[in-house]
Amino acid sequence: MTEGFASTHNDAHDSFVGVQASDIHNSTINIVPPDASPQQKYEVGVRCLEEGLPGRARELIWDAITHNYDGPEVRFHWVLAMLSKRAHHDLSAEERRQLDRTRDVVQRYAGDAVWIPGLQVVFDLLALPGKADSETAAVLKRLRDLAPIQRDLIVHHLDFVLTSRTRATLWAEICELANAGQYSGDRSQRVRYYFEPDPIGARTRPPEQCTAFRYRPRLAAWTGLFVVAAGFLGISAVIAEPLTAIGELVVALGTGFLATRFGQRWWHNEHRLQAKEQELRQEPDQDPARPPSSSPASADGGTPAVDGFTGRVRKSFERYFSNYAPRGFDRSEWLAHTAGIRAVLAAEVAFLYRESRISVERVNWLIRYLARDARDRHNDGTLFAHRQQYRTPVTTKLACVLALAVLGVISLAVTATATTGSTNGLQALSVFTAFFGAVESGRRAASVWLGMRSEEQRFAEETQEYHRRMYAREMEFQRWQERLEAIRPSDAEMEAWLSHDKVLFTADVLRHYQLTWYDIIAHTILTTPAGSYRRARRRGGPWRYSRYTLRLFLATRDGIREISTEVDFTHATRPGEQRTNYRFDALSSVQVTENDRVGYEMALLLSNGPARTIRIKDADSHQLEPCENARELSEINLDAAGFAHTFRLLEGIAADGKSWIERNNADSPPPAGSTD
Repeated sequence: MTEGFASTHNDAHDSFVGVQASDIHNSTINIVPPDASPQQKYEVGVRCLEEGLPGRARELIWDAITHNYDGPEVRFHWVLAMLSKRAHHDLSAEERRQLDRTRDVVQRYAGDAVWIPGLQVVFDLLALPGKADSETAAVLKRLRDLAPIQRDLIVHHLDFVLTSRTRATLWAEICELANAGQYSGDRSQRVRYYFEPDPIGARTRPPEQCTAFRYRPRLAAWTGLFVVAAGFLGISAVIAEPLTAIGELVVALGTGFLATRFGQRWWHNEHRLQAKEQELRQEPDQDPARPPSSSPASADGGTPAVDGFTGRVRKSFERYFSNYAPRGFDRSEWLAHTAGIRAVLAAEVAFLYRESRISVERVNWLIRYLARDARDRHNDGTLFAHRQQYRTPVTTKLACVLALAVLGVISLAVTATATTGSTNGLQALSVFTAFFGAVESGRRAASVWLGMRSEEQRFAEETQEYHRRMYAREMEFQRWQERLEAIRPSDAEMEAWLSHDKVLFTADVLRHYQLTWYDIIAHTILTTPAGSYRRARRRGGPWRYSRYTLRLFLATRDGIREISTEVDFTHATRPGEQRTNYRFDALSSVQVTENDRVGYEMALLLSNGPARTIRIKDADSHQLEPCENARELSEINLDAAGFAHTFRLLEGIAADGKSWIERNNADSPPPAGSTD
């Protein structure tokens, strides 16, 4: 090592902690259908370029060009894709020749005043190495005269091909744009929604099947016996004393009707109230109740067990009920007050959504809604509405009891009337037998009928409640889905914020080391996941992380400076930095390994120290969508990380040391026909 060029390193920064969550958004914006037109391929290519995927953009835009979708705008974006995240020496000889041919082709569009000036500036910037300061100033003036969108695109995508003089001249403007854009678009409030998983659709538990049909055979049997016994008793009374018996029978029918009417309401209310209260007394750690076999989540016909998913659902309910406690309630008091309700709702949600590959985060929208709904129902006094709904008025109870009492007295009176017509003991015995038979069969028939009517009413009420709840949940699902799509950042926004973070991190490093771009021979920045993170992506897109590790390599005359930092992407904060410095000849080799379990790793072997292992990306073969290819997804993520340029730079240094750097810097690009 050079004297005074200290070497420090903290391996903890490269350690693996784990993935907290991974989500794939169901978006097809970057999926190219098999029958896509050249224009569609070009448009997807431009989006890929905006999202930090120049490799994919090059492929798609060139495909559009070869299918006769061409023009100055198309060529402008293709040239940017060709140069983005690459230095001169990353281009193959054929790619350099393609750029030269493009310079000739665009002359056909000399009349275009929108895109041709930008293209010409790009080619002028490529030709700046070795030119006089006056020519550099003239090119930079033309660059600044471009429309802001073209100017910013050129400066961003040509980062590694700009000469030291050009970059030094533009650096203050680049940093100013990064400062202005780092928190733009309400970043701190929106980034977290990128990692919010797509919600799963609304569901609610359907009513249990109506079992009223099971009562009908018993009802028919007991009703038949009652009709026979009561009919015999009534006929006997009419024969004995017609007028008296008819009056008694009319009163009996009237009181029987009233007793049935009020009694049925009382019976149903009591049984439904008991069932509801029993449900609310369910313990929080009790197994969910056995669901109906018709439920969409019971394909295997089993009962959900208290497993990991169920536990996470219950914890989520507890968290959101705590967050939505009504005024006047302490959180612990509110949780105690709603323990039964939470247990019922958690059991329902755990059962309905207990499927493979369903995370609780995908149903949190519903849990939040149910927590808010419980708070709102408490505020309007309907949290325990069933207690009011199934409360039987005292007048109903009194009317039922009075009707039954009168019916009992009248029944005895009818029996007495029938007895007066008996001429012998056998007839009297028959009358009393009919009386007791009518009482017993009537009691049993009434009990069966009350159970059947209550079951029919229960099914009707639960069906109505099912439709009401389903409608409310579908509306909430639609509202949350629309809000999520409106507030979730696009991949282009995520890439722009990350680009601003990288610029400002680089600026801080240069200030710390008191370096200017004139001191930098070559540089590269590698973007990798931090030790612990949440990640998400759209279909066909790269993983985006809640925490990144930015690793900047600066090649100076003294050696290589490696500076890394973790970025909390939501708030764009960097808690600290790790710095490693080594001479050119200290880097002996660079090795890359890939496997399905670990992912992509790059090892830097130092001649005077332990090997440095850098995790480029984690394994994600198990996170593929049906239409995705593992190799293509891997290439997309490596492209987004800036791996190719970093690997080429470090591999070249390991092979040739300082001489490779001096031959391969932006101030001395290779000729068009070079094979380097």
